Amino acid sequence: MDYNADIFHVHKYCFPTSFDHGHSHRIIGVSSLGIRRGNTHVHCYHGVTTLDNGHVHNYGGETGPALHLPGGGHIHCYRGITTFEDRHRHAYEGTDFPSCS
Repeated sequence: MDYNADIFHVHKYCFPTSFDHGHSHRIIGVSSLGIRRGNTHVHCYHGVTTLDNGHVHNYGGETGPALHLPGGGHIHCYRGITTFEDRHRHAYEGTDFPSCS
């Protein structure tokens, strides 16, 4: 499947961070439009975690390549580490919600 056919779409994402320093956060947002990478595409993303334990963390990066779903559409993987706040940081990884494109 040619994932460059329509890169003009975004993905919503929502998943938890790791449990560190006695708590975790949630990462919720919407990716950028698709960015061509060879015969696939990726998306950029960034934002601020949910407010938990009296603070937030910033996060951001570039998704993995498009992963085709058997029923159509595709998803992307997210993985990274938040900024250092309140003497700690959190790791995160997850996938976004499928695109219909």
